[in-house]
Amino acid sequence: MPEIINTPAWVKDAVFYQIFPERFANGDPGNDPAWVLPWGTQPTPLTFMGGDLQGILDHLPYLHELGITAIYLTPIFKARSNHKYDTCDYFEVDPGFGDKALLKKLVDTAHQNNMRVILDAVFNHCGDGFWAFQDVMEKGPNSPYCDWFFLNDFPIDQNPPNYQTCGGAGFLPKLNIANPAVRQHLLDVAVFWIKETGIDGWRLDVPWKAPLEFWREFRQQVKQVCPDAYIVAEAWRDGLRWLQGDTCDAVMNYPLRDYILDYCAHDAMDAEDFDHFLTRLNQTYGAIAPNQLNLLGSHDTARLLTLCKGDVSRTVLAFICMFTGLGIPMIYYGDENGMTGENDPGCRRCMDWNPDHWNDDIRNTVKTLIQLRHAHPALRTGDYQPLLTFNGVYAYQRSLGSDQLIIVTNPRDARENLRIPMPSDNTVTCWQDALSGRLFNVQANQLLLPQLHSKQGLILTPFTQ
Repeated sequence: MPEIINTPAWVKDAVFYQIFPERFANGDPGNDPAWVLPWGTQPTPLTFMGGDLQGILDHLPYLHELGITAIYLTPIFKARSNHKYDTCDYFEVDPGFGDKALLKKLVDTAHQNNMRVILDAVFNHCGDGFWAFQDVMEKGPNSPYCDWFFLNDFPIDQNPPNYQTCGGAGFLPKLNIANPAVRQHLLDVAVFWIKETGIDGWRLDVPWKAPLEFWREFRQQVKQVCPDAYIVAEAWRDGLRWLQGDTCDAVMNYPLRDYILDYCAHDAMDAEDFDHFLTRLNQTYGAIAPNQLNLLGSHDTARLLTLCKGDVSRTVLAFICMFTGLGIPMIYYGDENGMTGENDPGCRRCMDWNPDHWNDDIRNTVKTLIQLRHAHPALRTGDYQPLLTFNGVYAYQRSLGSDQLIIVTNPRDARENLRIPMPSDNTVTCWQDALSGRLFNVQANQLLLPQLHSKQGLILTPFTQ
């Protein structure tokens, strides 16, 4: 069981939004690289579209209206690629995105609109354009930075690389964090951007590739300058490693994503299976479960609607499960409007700002879910109690004192005359669905559902006349 972690208080109330800056919005064409393509061009791993920090700043009202209260930006530091996971200079904003002053303006404006901003800490590796690696390539064994990397031979050969990389990519040399100079450089970066711009935390990229001791020191230094900073690890597996109270506040909840997709999108789990794996996951996380960063899509996955094979109802069900379960919901840019795309580069298409292209059913449901989360403490910090697993139908209650909601999901065939047993202390006699407005009565302490449609979700709140 994880240790109790003193997660910042603001996190439990947050709704996150992940932005891939190069593809969100082009607010300043003046900083576009010469090779930029027209906005909306079908992307490849090497193409640029001109998205920047000004574009994000210009669209903060859009995020505010949606109900977003926290933004996670993938890397923004100087780099050669469109994704910026190949850092050239950790102390400079990429000139195609803007500069330090613009980043600070973005953070300040976000704070004025009750939004937090966290950045991506890509500290396991840098890019081959990183100044220290460039020095090694130029001077070979005479470079004072040879021990900043894991080198096998000279001269440097990038194809195939004769040095340790991230994932075998020659343009991503691995940093030797055991070297005190490298370690200090990265720790200085972590503190610098908090002090310089007031960011609210860090998402740790591939943290399992770096020494655990480094992340312990990272946490100490970050929390010393900003006790309210949220530190969340990318952890596709082995999340408990980061939840011992000495490194991270939470992990990106990829196991939950897998379960939701298997239940809602792929029809690979029935309700009984889904409840079993959710219960086991929440028991594993313990008191930290409400702090986990939940997601259904990211820059590393196919988009949600694509995974649901274009089925809007299944997409809506997945969002319902994420927003009403334990943890902090995060939306990948454009998923709220039904954007599609296979994995990289398809999932990194330009944000479509034409409302005529948006899927209203998905968008309206997401907006309602965000509003419900903000309005109901039970969805943020309340208890989670399963009520029914019946073939595909899953029902559960979220409650905190008098604040109560019942969620019913059904990714399979329609059901008639379904009865859901209520908790013994239930006093509510009528419930209303927040999505459709339909009313459902309680008789003999059983919630009666005369008809539950195929691939339908209900979010029920007490109805009072």
